[in-house]
Amino acid sequence: MLAQVYDEVSGLITSILDGYNVCIMAYGQTGSGKTYTIEGPPQNPGVNSRSLAELFQVAEERASEIDYAFSASVLEIYNEQIFDLLAGGKDTGDKLDIKEGPGGMFIPGLRIEPVANVDHVANLLQKGKQNRSTFATNMNEHSSRSHLVLTVYVKAEDKGKGTIWSSKLHLIDLAGSERVSRSGAEGERLKEAAAINKSLSALGDVVAALQQRSSHIPYRNSKLTRLLEDSLGGSSKTLMVVNCSPAAENAGETKCSLDFAARARKVELGAAVRNTDSPTPASSPDKRANMAKSGVSSPVPLAGGGGGSGGSSPRVSRTD
Repeated sequence: MLAQVYDEVSGLITSILDGYNVCIMAYGQTGSGKTYTIEGPPQNPGVNSRSLAELFQVAEERASEIDYAFSASVLEIYNEQIFDLLAGGKDTGDKLDIKEGPGGMFIPGLRIEPVANVDHVANLLQKGKQNRSTFATNMNEHSSRSHLVLTVYVKAEDKGKGTIWSSKLHLIDLAGSERVSRSGAEGERLKEAAAINKSLSALGDVVAALQQRSSHIPYRNSKLTRLLEDSLGGSSKTLMVVNCSPAAENAGETKCSLDFAARARKVELGAAVRNTDSPTPASSPDKRANMAKSGVSSPVPLAGGGGGSGGSSPRVSRTD
């Protein structure tokens, strides 16, 4: 059913190549299928692989008219600190910080590698995952204790018009959203759980502020939301896949996840703005409705409507 989940994502891929920032993230408790949804097995690729395959395929189809250059980075946010997973992660890498420049949010010192195809990105991701922070908890023997952020950067030039634009795609596997009491965390694991909950609460606050169209959006309340400031706001396109567990003992966590999805579903980001480096008519806002959508990926046969780009109900899909 990962193909059905990807139906919600596919329309965003051409947007990246056209100069719009895109953020796709998987949310839910540990063990609900976030990593499965994002990565999937080799015989049934997940959102990451399918997105990247389409990204490079469409770029190749446009090669006669547009020159594209791609690069990628892999980082984790662990205990509210940013670590470069291509430089060794938290054990050997330096703590990094987020800055804001003319081109949006960036991280000085973050290793960004040139990539030319899906295999290049997959190799970088695999290298980064080896350095990710994972430990056993009551929820999962190999519980991810950090947010994993794979970012693909796009630089493009229209050969005929000379227009130059840039964009980035964030593919994010969020740490588990379960409450501390459910994880059985103690000691260092308890500290990690507190940092995860703080970060996800900050994401919830940003979602709430966007929904209410508040004049102040609290992006600075966590490293995650600060990093995504130029990919969650009005100049970008965002999709969230919310994963739910079918187990009865997880009903409370499932309800919390669905409540979060319901709030995110109501967010209207407005017209996305293309990131052009040279002024042309093509830099005008995308007139299509730009909605922050929640696709619910769950083995539970829940009720739900279609998830089209025009703002209909989130799609409910099985991932078993």
